[in-house]
Parts: sequence; C-alpha cells; structure tokens
Amino acid sequence: MLTDESYNEKELLIQVAGGDEVAFSKLFHHYRNKIYGSAYKLSRSTVVAEEVVQNIFLKIWLRKEKLTSIQNFNAYLFVVTRNEIYLALSRIARDTMVKSLLSENHTEGENDNEKQLIYREYQDILQKAIARLPMQQKKVYQLIKVEGMKREEAAQLLRIHPETIKTHLARAVKSVRNYCTLHLPLLSGLVFLLSLWYLKK
Repeated sequence: MLTDESYNEKELLIQVAGGDEVAFSKLFHHYRNKIYGSAYKLSRSTVVAEEVVQNIFLKIWLRKEKLTSIQNFNAYLFVVTRNEIYLALSRIARDTMVKSLLSENHTEGENDNEKQLIYREYQDILQKAIARLPMQQKKVYQLIKVEGMKREEAAQLLRIHPETIKTHLARAVKSVRNYCTLHLPLLSGLVFLLSLWYLKK
C-alpha cells in the first residue's frame, strides 16, 4: 500500500475519472490487498478472492466518470466489495443447486457433458430474456439482479427516483420470468426457474 505522502486519493480519483491509467494502477495497488483479504476471509477461496478483486476494479474503470461524485470512496468501496462477495458466493450456491437439481431430474445414464449442455442452454435463454428488455429496465435489472446493488444505490448511479427503479425492476423481472417460462422445457425449466429465482429474489 502506498504511503500517505505519495497517496492523495481525491486527486487520484479525479485523474482516474479522466482516464489516467497510471492513477488507476495506483488506486488498484492501494486497495487490492484489502479487498482480496476480505473476499478470502468470507469465501476461503483464492479463486473467488481474485475474481472479486478483478470484477470490482473492472466496474470502477468502466464507471470511472462517476468517481468525482463519490463523497466517501472508502465507504463506497466497502459497499461494492460486500455486494461483489455476495454475488460470487451466490453464483457458487446457485450453480451447485441447479446442477444438483438437474441431476436428480434426469436419467442416471446421462453423462456430465449432456448436463452441462442443458445448463448452458438455460443460461442462454436467460441472457436472451435480459437482452430483449427495454434499455432502462435492462440497466436496472443488471445493476440489482446481476451486480447485487440495492435499489437506492442503483437510483443514485442512474440518477432516477428509487420508486422508478422499483417499477422498472418489477417489470423487468416479470418479463424475464415470462420469457423463460415460454422457452424452457417444462420439467427442467421449472427446476431451473425455482432455483434461480429463489437465490436471486
């Protein structure tokens, strides 16, 4: 971690917001070990911890223009880290549950490659359902359902009222569910939907 003498966070965030890759590298090395440690402590997995670090800094870079409006970056990073760890653990739990349920609902002679193919088909249908959402609904769904943001955080990021976020989310979830219900095979589709929405509601 950089010393206080060489680290001016406010100035660094302004530089990162302007696209300065050197400043971004300094920000990364300042917080990397802290984030990694928190992720590893909760997941006990070096793979998950590295994934959390990479995802967080990718999101920071992609949204760098918003950095100058953040009043307390340390608190902001705490929330982002908490959400990203939760998402990583949820993905592991969801994948384990879905694979287990699919295994129980198919014949014993079905091999692992066939099961993985079925699972990929379901994921493909889900992504198509998300892709066909109106732009604003898609943004809200992505931030809350995929990235784990709270409604208030999404509202602040998109600069719209929390109640509008709530409306967009409700419509997006309904649309995705309806699309998946129409396009998934009946038995396994129900298994997939139940496990998916139970973990992401």
